[in-house]
Amino acid sequence: MNIMKRSKRIFLKVFGATTLAGGTAAWRLFGAAPAQAATGAPFEVSHSDAEWHKMLTDAQYNVLREEGTERPYSSPLNSEHRAGIFSCAGCRLDLFSSKTKYDSHTGWPSFWKPLDGAVATQTDTSFGMARNEVHCRRCGGHLGHVFDDGPQPTGLRYCMNGLAMTFTAKAV
Repeated sequence: MNIMKRSKRIFLKVFGATTLAGGTAAWRLFGAAPAQAATGAPFEVSHSDAEWHKMLTDAQYNVLREEGTERPYSSPLNSEHRAGIFSCAGCRLDLFSSKTKYDSHTGWPSFWKPLDGAVATQTDTSFGMARNEVHCRRCGGHLGHVFDDGPQPTGLRYCMNGLAMTFTAKAV
């Protein structure tokens, strides 16, 4: 490959990576986790940004408060198969029962149904597509997304970030 083609390829790679990083930063800045419920009322549990930083690890803060996504297959909760409850890492609200967890082969903990009244959804149009974002109904923390390719009886796949949740083993 001649020097001109190689330089062009390197330029395009660097330009693409820079554009993606800048776009992601802008998306996070202007599309941060909701400070209020869809009704316009403040969430039941709210904290200042500094308080959230103290309460959460950097990785948890990125997911819950900045709508980040953990790497697939990186969460220990993906392999959690004991009976118990998955709760919000931000406010400890119980979100999902282990009875509704299944292996979706996507790399993230997946469930076919949340506990009643535990989560809320809103349309997420980031990255040029429309998805249904799932957040904790009590603190507004970003949990993941819900898709309509899950198992019966609901046909839904709640694809959650393990960093957004904690697990407590107990009979359910």
